[in-house]
Amino acid sequence: MKDREALRIDAAPIDPLNSAEGFGGLLPMIIIAAAGGAVLFGLLASGSGEPLLLTVIALLAMFGAFMLFAIAAGHLRFGARVVPGDLLKASLDSDNEPQIIAEDDGTILYANAAVDKVLGQHEAGPFSALEASLAGDSEGTQAFFRLTKAAERGEPRSEDVRLRLGSDRNVSWARITVRPFAGPEGLLEGGLRQSRLVSWQIVDVTNEKSQEAERIGRLEASLAAFDAMPAGFMWVSGEGAIVHVNAAFEQWLGYPAGALRARSLGLAELAGAEGLRLLKHMAAIPEADQRIIDLDLTRKDSRIVALTLLVEPVAGNAEQGFTITAINRQTTGLVERGHQDVRASQFFQSAPFGIAALDAEGRIANCNTAFMQMVLDGKPAQDVLASEALSRTAEADERYKIEAGLAEVLAGRGNIQPIEITAGDNKQFTRRLYMSPLAAVQGGAAAALYVMDATEQKTLESRVAQAQKMEAVGNLAGGIAHDFNNVLTAIIGFSDLLLQTHRPSDPAYRDIKNIQSAANRAAGLVKGLLGFSRKQTQRVSVFNVGELTSDMLPVLKTQCGEKIELKTHSERDLWYVRADSDQLYQVILNLVRNARDAMPNGGKLTINTRNVTERESQKMRDVVGFTPGEYVLVEVADTGTGMSPEVMAKIFEPFFTTKGVGKGTGLGLASVYGIVKQSGGFIQPESEIGKGTAFKIFLPRHFVEEGEEVANAMPESIAAAKKQLKATDLTGTGRVLLVEDEVEVRQFAVRALRRQGYQVLEATDGVEALEIMAENEGMIDIVVSDVVMPEMDGPSLFKELRKRNPSIKVIFVSGYPNEAFRESMGSDDFAFLPKPFSLPQLAAKVKEELAK
Repeated sequence: MKDREALRIDAAPIDPLNSAEGFGGLLPMIIIAAAGGAVLFGLLASGSGEPLLLTVIALLAMFGAFMLFAIAAGHLRFGARVVPGDLLKASLDSDNEPQIIAEDDGTILYANAAVDKVLGQHEAGPFSALEASLAGDSEGTQAFFRLTKAAERGEPRSEDVRLRLGSDRNVSWARITVRPFAGPEGLLEGGLRQSRLVSWQIVDVTNEKSQEAERIGRLEASLAAFDAMPAGFMWVSGEGAIVHVNAAFEQWLGYPAGALRARSLGLAELAGAEGLRLLKHMAAIPEADQRIIDLDLTRKDSRIVALTLLVEPVAGNAEQGFTITAINRQTTGLVERGHQDVRASQFFQSAPFGIAALDAEGRIANCNTAFMQMVLDGKPAQDVLASEALSRTAEADERYKIEAGLAEVLAGRGNIQPIEITAGDNKQFTRRLYMSPLAAVQGGAAAALYVMDATEQKTLESRVAQAQKMEAVGNLAGGIAHDFNNVLTAIIGFSDLLLQTHRPSDPAYRDIKNIQSAANRAAGLVKGLLGFSRKQTQRVSVFNVGELTSDMLPVLKTQCGEKIELKTHSERDLWYVRADSDQLYQVILNLVRNARDAMPNGGKLTINTRNVTERESQKMRDVVGFTPGEYVLVEVADTGTGMSPEVMAKIFEPFFTTKGVGKGTGLGLASVYGIVKQSGGFIQPESEIGKGTAFKIFLPRHFVEEGEEVANAMPESIAAAKKQLKATDLTGTGRVLLVEDEVEVRQFAVRALRRQGYQVLEATDGVEALEIMAENEGMIDIVVSDVVMPEMDGPSLFKELRKRNPSIKVIFVSGYPNEAFRESMGSDDFAFLPKPFSLPQLAAKVKEELAK
């Protein structure tokens, strides 16, 4: 602190329009007026000053008019002017509370007279006097430090401290307040910036503290009286924290006297979260007789103590907290171990499922805690009609079943089928309701209700049904894909052959192109089905997802158009993943297209990639299907129209689409789902109507081993691949053995390869292929074989070929690519070409393998 009483609050600058104070201020004006009058009379006596006289009179008239206007407007005043600096000084000095104005670095600019009077004079200044009065009080010193820091930051703050004042060092309580100070502009000497000034104010709060101490003393005395009571007493705050508990309650719960209070436990640790919520609801009930409940609490040793609780809101407001007065049903003699009714009551209250008894009118006569929690969200249900309580969130057909069931059970009829009802404010819970009639007893219950929680079971049933449906569609897709792809291969292949014999000017050329285009679209549908069924053959590599999205940026900008703002962000030091980069390329492209369609009027699309640690992933452990671990996250988020929960539940189903007819196949997200799952990852959609959608793809982190190759090249798009194939010389020489059971596919492939200059031998299955190989020992350069064939399939043929010739080159083609056949071969030393393929693709693959 820099103590310096150096403030000069200057008087206001001299105003020539303002007169001086009293007669001394008017005298110069009178002298000037008299001199002007003498001159005027002299001119009049001379007789030659008539024109000048008229001019002077006119000027005086104008001056008089201006003077009258200035006085009326308040610009001209007669009398003393009040100086703002003097007024501020007078105001501060007249205050009995010490006040200091200082800069934010602690340099004192002004301290009023009360500072010396209260704190005493100190040679180093007022702040040193204040610190001296805090000597020996660590809490006060810390409070003064916090105030100093707040002053430096320009923040308001108040602290209550004990000051030792005077020679006898009497202790007084003071509230020290600091806050930014801004005086009138130009008030301070030197043009100091007002934002750097801080006001310190010291207020005596000794009486206030004394009154507070008296209140606390009375409260502690009242609370101490509760320790001697045979009943338990507990005070719970609005947040559920235990503010006070008496010794009897602590003893029942197995804690030494004062131990429970010292631990600062919450009521939820004794009654559970549901028990706390129930007691909060009860505290808000106006009727006192409805705020009594039998509830079991958990002791320190994890055993149960049976209590009867009376809940009372604090000051009539349950939000401020509530008190609990408890009676121990065992220690007070209300419970005898041999008393069957009491034992039944204990079983009734401690049951993990809901139980309620109905009177003859269908009202709930009694119910346990579980029933209140499961049906009414913790609210009491006594004297409530069962039909109203059970149908609170029910639809019309559900309400009809409940009312019909209640009518049956109250009539004494049994064997009523269980009814599933919904509960919760958002109908998020499913309860299974059982009804049973009771024997008619005078004044007794007429029926009993039993409620079981079926939420998890219904959720699992729904997920199993969904999984079975998805699996069935996947199996169907995988089963028909082989035959479809064989047909499409023939169509596409023969179209290529026809296009080579027709010029673009020929009338049939356009028809052939349309046939080929339709076949390619059909191939895309089949590929989507295979992606959904997770039966695509993956060409995995190790790569950086951030580099992939960065390389895709030009393509994605073209897809988005000008109305959509596209942004990508990749975290530094991104982990590697091991997946099929071509398939992940298609996944991101598909999600971007969907986001574009969801923003027809423009919007913002962001693609973020970052690492997800195992600790962070633990937050998603409750998400079904997600396994915590280390992941690389790819998030595609848009600000589009969003999706409703009903749409969200179906987005990954094949052929489900919200787009118009002809605008979508419904296989895009289904394929995305399958590819991510096949890569060992997880996809989580998040959406809200009107706010947009985000798809989060979690790909497992891959640890790169020493010497392992890391891919850097971006996958080529289909169009780029075709363009490259067309520009490449596909002719070659060599002898090819083609093994294919489908006649049309075999015929096309033979003609295609022979056109490129190859000698081709044909075989319809694996057995025939081995015979041809034996006849042409050492004369066949490469084998092109289907995977699924009668008698001997591709993997079996591969093993036999490698036994006879370990170096023979093999290309497998299949319309049903499945990773399982790779494992059955025991080797990866072969090439693969998925069906359907075109003539250039087949010729390029053969030439590529022969060149190795």
